[in-house]
Amino acid sequence: MARIVDHLPLEELEARYRAARDVTEARHTQAIWLLAQGRTVLEVAEVLAFVPRWVEELAARYNALGPEALGDQRRRNGRAASLLTEDVLAALAERVRTPPEAGGLWSGPKVAAWMARHLGLARVHPQRGWEALKRIGWSVQAPRPRHPRAATPEQRAAFKGGSMPLSPRPGRRIPTGRSRSGRRTSTASA
Repeated sequence: MARIVDHLPLEELEARYRAARDVTEARHTQAIWLLAQGRTVLEVAEVLAFVPRWVEELAARYNALGPEALGDQRRRNGRAASLLTEDVLAALAERVRTPPEAGGLWSGPKVAAWMARHLGLARVHPQRGWEALKRIGWSVQAPRPRHPRAATPEQRAAFKGGSMPLSPRPGRRIPTGRSRSGRRTSTASA
């Protein structure tokens, strides 16, 4: 049986368990509530389908840090964006109004190179450039290909002149023979 520190009374633990909106927090609170009632670690692990070691770890975490230690702790381990900040995105939105130095259209690698120069970094991964373009609502503005019939006669002739001529000899015929898997049989002789 695990010893549970009285951070909260039993009634408060039960109320928190029943009122929890987050599933992970509800199950963790239920584990502590059951342990506080005097149930063993094995019983609690069996009821909640946890490994007994995890129930022991939850109890230790609750005893050391209190009710704030319950629930999914991964939600608070992130950090603020370091590359795609509002300042960088605003400067990028202004910059993409003109063509890039290398010419052509803006792309992920070109934006990443611009971001590296703007932030004073050695390199920015091209994927961050594409993400930045998406965040400012940018899309590649390339004209749709036209239908071949919309081409002028000169354009059609230029296209036809550049194609490879067809081979003058016909392709080889692939011989097909009868099956040689067994002797010939006739259905009429029976």
